[in-house]
Amino acid sequence: MVFLSNAVSQARIEESTSKGELHHDAVSTSVYGTRWASEAIPRYDMPQDEMPSNVAYRLIKDELAVRSNGALVSNILLQNRCVNMIARLFNAPMHSATEEALGCSTVGSSEAIILATLAMKRRWQHMRRAKGLSTEKPNMVLGSNCQVAWHKALLYLEIEPREIDCTEDLLYMDPKKAVDQVDENTIGVCAILGSTYTGHYEDVKGLHELLEAKCSENGYDVGIHVDAASGGFVAPFVNPDLEWDFRLKRVYSINVSGHKYGLTYPGVGWALWRSAEYLPKDLIFNINYLGSDQASFTLNFSKGAAQIIGQYYVLIRLGRTGFEKIMRTLTATADHLAERLEATGRFTILSAGQGQGLPLVAFRLNAPHHYDEFDIAARLRERGWIVPAYTMAPKLEHLKMLRVVVREDFSRSRCEILVRDIIAALKSLDTLDEKAVENLSVLTAENAHTSLHKNPGNYIAEKTAEEQDGKKAKQAPGIC
Repeated sequence: MVFLSNAVSQARIEESTSKGELHHDAVSTSVYGTRWASEAIPRYDMPQDEMPSNVAYRLIKDELAVRSNGALVSNILLQNRCVNMIARLFNAPMHSATEEALGCSTVGSSEAIILATLAMKRRWQHMRRAKGLSTEKPNMVLGSNCQVAWHKALLYLEIEPREIDCTEDLLYMDPKKAVDQVDENTIGVCAILGSTYTGHYEDVKGLHELLEAKCSENGYDVGIHVDAASGGFVAPFVNPDLEWDFRLKRVYSINVSGHKYGLTYPGVGWALWRSAEYLPKDLIFNINYLGSDQASFTLNFSKGAAQIIGQYYVLIRLGRTGFEKIMRTLTATADHLAERLEATGRFTILSAGQGQGLPLVAFRLNAPHHYDEFDIAARLRERGWIVPAYTMAPKLEHLKMLRVVVREDFSRSRCEILVRDIIAALKSLDTLDEKAVENLSVLTAENAHTSLHKNPGNYIAEKTAEEQDGKKAKQAPGIC
């Protein structure tokens, strides 16, 4: 069961502290001979420093054991803590009880996107009805580079998509073109922090400034939803000065995936709202048949608790310092890979480096050949690498590219092996004529499953955005 959680304001924390409500947790093992024994388990904010894995494990296990007769209550408490930590990570306003952010766990970002879109639509409907205006034609503005979850959400909720086409010069949404599409029927604008295709962070601040000007001029109240499924656990640690989150007043809601760079089990996602003002009350269900009064806003009633426990473990185990170390290392590895590929003289890098996008490398051949990116992917598969080849967003399908998403276990040495194998694939394809390449690609596709299982040294270099969205289970790289 999933419940709605409040991100507690700093004022309320200070008040409860003065009343002695933030008591020290019960302890029971030698783990508590460490310095963490004298500190309360983190509840509202990610700890600054890393915590030993056995300490984090014991702290959580003991807390759950204390409440063993009320496991549901324990899971609700852990969800509340995750919401508080993530809301603060995203700079939600916490100045008073009236400004407290709201949030809930979801099965993944797909569910979070549907919930956030529904909230935007319902809020728009309330505002229109209050003015005696029609609610028949809601629309939402977003880039054509959006993930398929957005197409589902807008189709299911009967909202007109106003897609901003990407161009060869700009492979993600142009904020000016997006704001030009905003009108009185626009429920919101989606900005993506980590494009599925190239990993770029869209210009949320630029979008915010343009949207603020248009809303002021026309009397609109249109907000921004940030799809931070991939970038939400990267940007705050690699590029903390980048303004994309609740620091911008028209950012009304954000989603993030815990099972991508949140480093926990699939599938878990998080949906957060700036305050209760942006989540209409008539969407929230209040129930008490599980033993206590609870507010619920979710598509799924029943779900496992392992993902929430895993997310809380990672947040307190790594802390801000641990996340920063990991994300900066991933970014450095991605930059190194991009440099090595560019140095071959055979590829054009399409992704952003230096922390301006996700730690991935999207690249394509820089000149026509009798083979293409799909043929390179097929040759790499023979060597045990699954590096997807794909075409760009609508209107740019003629652009083919490859993508390597850098995971925590993709070390610099493995990076060098991948570069070596890419160069070998190019040399091999160079020696073949067009017909031979075509036959090879067909044969590789037919035998892909068999060849992968015959090779005990297979290493999957990359998970596509869809696989990382919880569709295929994987060992969580952040659990150690």
